[in-house]
Parts: sequence; C-alpha cells; structure tokens
Amino acid sequence: MLSSQIGKKLAKIATCKILFDKQALDLYSVDASSYVVRPSAIAFPKNEKDIIKIVKFASRHKISVTPRGAGTGLVGGDLGTGIILDMRHFDKIKIGRGFVQTGSGLSKGELDDTLRKHGRFFGPNPSIGPFCTVGGMIGTNASGSHSLKYGSTIDNLLQVRIVTSKGNIVTLPKKDNTTKKILRVMKLQSQKQFPCVSKNSCGYRIDKVTAHSNVQKIMAGSEGTLGIITSAKLKTLLLPKQNVLIIIAYKTLKDAVIDVPEILKLGPSAVEIIDHNIIQHIVYKIPNGTKCLLFVEFDNRISKKRIKVQQISSGKIILSTTKYSQISQWWTYRNSALSYSLKSISKQEIVSSIIEDATVPVHRLPLLLDLVKYLTSQYPMRVIIYGHAGNGNLHIRPILKKKDERLIKKIALEFFSAVISIGGTITGEHGDGLARSGFVKLQYGSDTYSVFKKVKQFFDPANTLNPGKKVIL
Repeated sequence: MLSSQIGKKLAKIATCKILFDKQALDLYSVDASSYVVRPSAIAFPKNEKDIIKIVKFASRHKISVTPRGAGTGLVGGDLGTGIILDMRHFDKIKIGRGFVQTGSGLSKGELDDTLRKHGRFFGPNPSIGPFCTVGGMIGTNASGSHSLKYGSTIDNLLQVRIVTSKGNIVTLPKKDNTTKKILRVMKLQSQKQFPCVSKNSCGYRIDKVTAHSNVQKIMAGSEGTLGIITSAKLKTLLLPKQNVLIIIAYKTLKDAVIDVPEILKLGPSAVEIIDHNIIQHIVYKIPNGTKCLLFVEFDNRISKKRIKVQQISSGKIILSTTKYSQISQWWTYRNSALSYSLKSISKQEIVSSIIEDATVPVHRLPLLLDLVKYLTSQYPMRVIIYGHAGNGNLHIRPILKKKDERLIKKIALEFFSAVISIGGTITGEHGDGLARSGFVKLQYGSDTYSVFKKVKQFFDPANTLNPGKKVIL
C-alpha cells in the first residue's frame, strides 16, 4: 500500500481520530533528536480496542506501528514511517498502597503532582521530567539524577499491560504459558555479557528477567518494539522529610570524578556533574577557574553527611543548603543542562545524537575522560559534558564544525569500542533508537544479540512494532 493511501484507509476502519495531513505528518516526523522520519498517519487511540483495530490493520497491510508519548526522546526512538500511535488519552491514574496504577500516556509532571499530594514520589526523575510520559519512561528505561538511590524505571516497574502485535492484551507478570515461553527464551542468554553498571538501556534487559515474578521487566527499555504499553503499576516511596544539596566547584572534571567513589560511600541520593559550557549560564558567583560543578544531595542523616563531604572533597564547596527554594533553583540549573549546552553551540557547529549516553563503572570515570581527551586531540571536535557522575553515566556531546556522517560513525565506533572495553554500556538511559541500535551487537556480541532477536520474534514475529530499533531483523 502506498504511504499516501494509509491514512485514508485507516480512517475508514478506525474508531478514533486519524490525521494524515501535511502539517500533522511534519510535526510527528521529529522528536527531540536530530532525526527526521516522515510517518504515513497518526492515530489517537482512546482505549485498547482502538489499538487492537489499528494493530490488526497494520499487520494485514505490513505497515509499521510506533507508539509515541511526548516526543521528548533524544535518539529517534518514537519515529517511524508507518502509523504513529499518540498515547495521550491513556492518562488515568489510581493511587494504591506503595504503588500507583497509571496509563502510559500520563505525563511525569502530572504523576509527580498527584503523588506529592499523598506524600509520595516515583523514584526515576529524568531532567525532562514534567513533559515526558510514563510510557516513554518505560520504553527507554529512563532514570535521571535520583536513580543513584532509587533505581531506574526497570527497578520500579511492578506490572505492565500491553497490546501485542497480534492484537492480544497481555498483563505481565502473570503465571501462564506466555510467561513460561518468555522465560524459556531468556534462559538462552549469559549474564556475563551484561556490563556491571547501575544504568543500562542498551538492547533488551533479559538479564533482569529471572522468574515469572519479574518478567514485566523485559518491557523496560524495549522502546515499543515488543508491545504497545497501555498501563503500568509503579512502585512509589514516601517523600523525604528534608534534603541537603551541596555544590562543589572543581578546576578539572577529572578532580571531580576522582572524588565521587568516596562520596558514594556516604549514601547520597544524587551526585551530578556539569562542565564549564553549562556553568556559564548559571546566575551565581562561581569562583574563577571553575571548570566543573558537582551536585551532591542527601535525604537522610544530612548533618553528619554534610560534614563528611567537606572532609572528603578536594574541591571548593560554594553552597550547602537545606532551603527548598535554593535546592529547587539549583536543580533547575542542572535539569537545564541540555538546553544550556545547545546555547553553547554556534550556528556553524553540529551536535551528534549518537555519542551522548555512555555509562561506565564509577571508578573508571577518569579513564572515560582520558578517552574523550584523546578523541578531541585526534578529531576536529570539542565536547560538552554533563550527567550522572554517581552512576558513571556522562552525557558527552561531541560538537563538530561540519556535518560529516562518516566521521561521526568513525568516532562513535572508536568511542563505543573503548567504553565496552572498560566494562561500560553505550546506552545508559536514553534508549538505542535510530542513534545506537546499529551498535547493540557490538555491545553484547553475536550470541546475546541472537537471543535479542529471538525475544523480538517471540513478541513481534511480523516485525510490525517500531522496526529497526533495538535489533535489526
């Protein structure tokens, strides 16, 4: 079927809003990445029946289906040439004891506001937080600054409900034949192939699926390639009674990351890092010569830990506060790192979407910085660095003077190979998408990659759901 015919034919059989005009297709051809992929139609399902009808239509006509939340993804994970499912209407929320039941289209901002009224919160908190959706967070296995203490989405996902590529509704976990078959596929992989890091969204997280009780975790980080997530049950926690935020200035990034392992022994809830490119946008009197700031937060036994940080740190503490307004302002600075970094780029420069999410064991962060220094000496580029130092997850953004796809891929291959060699992952929390799916095999090797293919074929044998992401069939 021609792309131009898909929208018209879908509109005839669908029971929900369908758009296929030029303006809509242009809007949904982009997300927060640099990729542009023009879809054939956009559907706005209101319930699972709508999704089932659309999926069956797509399967019959061999058309791809890609779920989309808020379009805040950084790697093109929600872009596709077929039908885009805008999940905005799946926004119901119900508070339980120690959990929340929520639709996949609910925004993280609404989730936070609702939970706060009950004195609770959801641990993962990506910097784009207020705008991203629950489904998007599950799809990329999102984490954020406080995942250091509270884990990534995969660690807080209790249950998930999906529509499969065949139009069936499946709830995971559940003791049935489907779960048994899933576990049988998972047993084919080796735990040794997975990097020993606290954040990893590369490939399928089959290492986390060990029993029927946690089989739902396979959906975390799957980027809509295994099923259309309609709702989820998420773990919630009591809000901390008090926080302390400590801002430490350093003359080099390396000095900062060398301090991190000792700081981690104190049990912080967050340890974040930003470089001088981002610091220049902060309205505060920062010491001359500062090339890096470390954000260290604690939410228990704060008095003792504040003193210990002063003893451990080789940098200069420029702020130590328990005031909510100050803490909120500084987290706004940190969460604006991406937008600040873009402001630091001239119109003539190009930023790559491929290399921006590596995670290594924390004690090897100095090696990661050495690698970056080497690459900037070998290639015509500079870098902007920020991220989650406590997790070993740095968002390293290479800035080139001109667009050169061959050069970018060459740098990416060299960078990824080195990251893997020191025990890291090429994707910490943003997903593989169009940027890194082609490098997943490099990360895990042929044997584990073949298991990933079996997982994809089990859930989506016709390759209808978001094809070309995670694995290439």
